[in-house]
Amino acid sequence: MTALFAIPSKGRLKDDCFALLERAGLKVAPPPERAYETHIPALPGVRVILISAGEIAERLARGDFHAGITGEDVLRERIGSLDGADDPVGRIVIGANGPERVKRLGFGPARLVVAAPESWLDCTRMSDLADIALEIRARQQRPLRVATKYVRLTRAFFARHMIADYRIAFSTGATEAAPASGLADIIVDITTSGATLRDNRLAILEDGQIFASEACLFLGPAAAPIWRDGRGEIGRLIEALTA
Repeated sequence: MTALFAIPSKGRLKDDCFALLERAGLKVAPPPERAYETHIPALPGVRVILISAGEIAERLARGDFHAGITGEDVLRERIGSLDGADDPVGRIVIGANGPERVKRLGFGPARLVVAAPESWLDCTRMSDLADIALEIRARQQRPLRVATKYVRLTRAFFARHMIADYRIAFSTGATEAAPASGLADIIVDITTSGATLRDNRLAILEDGQIFASEACLFLGPAAAPIWRDGRGEIGRLIEALTA
């Protein structure tokens, strides 16, 4: 059976994925211009699919692909928390439903953070944000508006800080522009250097980092039928990437 292996179709993550595979002795054949599929000559039984990082997480969980590399931020948003006593990160093992496990790969660093306008001088921590949410409700009769595409993670983080009176403004574009445009009061978004946030006059709250993300290798439930205790070409691929 042919294995479907998905990697990001553009940007730094794509370049880093290609570099990682080459270092592992599994160089990817350059895809034709505007093509979204290629192959690994050393693994003729593996098809490489090039799609967006967010779509990789969704379709891996759905079973469309056997394995893939994408950002931990989109994996967490799609499949839930990756930490705690039952953290699967770093362990690729056979489970009851096959090798549904994740491994961090050490590149593509980023942070998912809560950021508020720099003009909010008295808002430096999540507890301050809770007070501001109460003030907005009292003065403007509306909830705090939060722009993000990370709805699940935002809700979990805000619940941990006991902030309940807010409304998600789902962002499909440049989230950092939401406060200036009037779409939202604050944002929850991914950042690397923080430069884009500063350019938009936003400041990360001192305790507003939700987690530090990086690129992850994920084996979805579809891998089970072609995984035999790590053997086969999907096994060779995983072994090379996790060595």
